[in-house]
Amino acid sequence: MSETAFDTLMASIDPPLVVVTTAAEDERAGCLVGFHAQSSIDREHYCLWLSKANHTYRTSLRSAHFAVHFLTDADREMAERFGTRTGEETDKFAGLDLESDEHGVPLIKDLPNRILLDRLATLDDGGDHVCVTSLVREARTSGPFTPLRLSDAEGLEPGHAAEERAVRP
Repeated sequence: MSETAFDTLMASIDPPLVVVTTAAEDERAGCLVGFHAQSSIDREHYCLWLSKANHTYRTSLRSAHFAVHFLTDADREMAERFGTRTGEETDKFAGLDLESDEHGVPLIKDLPNRILLDRLATLDDGGDHVCVTSLVREARTSGPFTPLRLSDAEGLEPGHAAEERAVRP
């Protein structure tokens, strides 16, 4: 398979970016995610893929609840905060206006377009990301918006390289 051809095909998708947050015990975590999608209509399911290199992935192993915050085209700074820093070294939530859902998952007030999820299953197929399949518990929106897309975040350097994953196949 030609990596260049695959990259070209994937670039044509240009997915919207989201910030995924979760919490376990007294530890909160969040990261920028580009791999996510609705996966069922009746019952509403949603899948997200977390990098095994991220602090959020390790926290998610002990959590059953998530929030997916949809970024607008005005949220590039939030994408930078959650996409270029690592939770092992910094508190990505410091200085943000937050609330928590009933499970302690951090909800970022400046990102009102979100879905709240309950984990159904996790699939680790040996790649550098794991798939978390979830039931949509609640959806909230402030109205129509233009999403921040992967192409809008060009130039952001990830807090971890994919090769740094915590678990290897």
